[in-house]
Amino acid sequence: MNKQDLIGAVLADKAAGIETKAAAERAVNAVIAAITTGIKKDGNVQLIGFGTFLVKERSARMGRNPKTGAAMKIKASKTVGFKAGAALKETAKKTKLVKK
Repeated sequence: MNKQDLIGAVLADKAAGIETKAAAERAVNAVIAAITTGIKKDGNVQLIGFGTFLVKERSARMGRNPKTGAAMKIKASKTVGFKAGAALKETAKKTKLVKK
């Protein structure tokens, strides 16, 4: 599922009360912006029953330049990770696409 598919799913959910594709896109964009702001402000965003978006630290390490094969130092960095909640994990177990 990509962003356009997600917008279509929000639009198709009649209980959401969203009647136009533009309104569904604004809703999806608002949720993404709120998650981004939460990560910047607090370092994580926890959605009970779904999961947690959190900042992860990557330590400095040695790597290889794929073009030349030469060893190179990769700087420490931060990235965003996702830890699935119990309900999402249970849904994944019931899905035939995910290995158990």
